[in-house]
Amino acid sequence: QVQLVESGGGLVQAGGSLRLSCAASGRTGSTYAMGWFHQAPGKEREFVAAINWNTGGTYYADSVKGRFTISRDNAMYTVVLQMNSLKPEDAAVYYCAADHRSTAYLGIMTRNRYSYWGQGTQVTVSS
Repeated sequence: QVQLVESGGGLVQAGGSLRLSCAASGRTGSTYAMGWFHQAPGKEREFVAAINWNTGGTYYADSVKGRFTISRDNAMYTVVLQMNSLKPEDAAVYYCAADHRSTAYLGIMTRNRYSYWGQGTQVTVSS
């Protein structure tokens, strides 16, 4: 099992920035990738960004490219999502996710790849 604890959500004005952090613990040795998804009220949980833990390769949803940056701290098994130029449509609950090697064959942007999820952190963007 892998446990994920998120922090850093909050309220920000449009155009502002927020930094989300996710700390992983437990059986992290089987994790190949970590990512962030978001879910707005009445909508499906959607991919935002992900990072390959071994190569450092990063992946982004088209809607956040150029505004969001995902990074990792290998020593602390922490992943950070830096969100800049926030828009009202970015408002959602953001979830940290970690995969397991048994599903690592699935696309890194695929929700079903991820076995472990954090509790979620609210991001609110005022216009």
